[in-house]
Amino acid sequence: MFRFTCPHCGERDVVEFSYGGDASVVVPDLAAGEEAWFDAVYQRDNPRGPHVEYWHHVAGCRQWIRVERDTLTHEILACGPATGRMRPETGGEGA
Repeated sequence: MFRFTCPHCGERDVVEFSYGGDASVVVPDLAAGEEAWFDAVYQRDNPRGPHVEYWHHVAGCRQWIRVERDTLTHEILACGPATGRMRPETGGEGA
């Protein structure tokens, strides 16, 4: 189990959150062709190491946050609001 530091509620257990997806995905323009949309929706990397993700705090403030998490160790590197700057985690162990 790991914990996030919600920028609105403070430190919380991961069970209060729902995974929202890869925060690094670039959505193509609406006028882009089928190939561009196919690549954006289906051709995704499975990252190993630090990765930025969206999480929804469903059992708390109901706000979306961005989390930088090491997908190999589950260490939480930074948390912040869905828009804006993320602050590095300090003093705690994420995994």
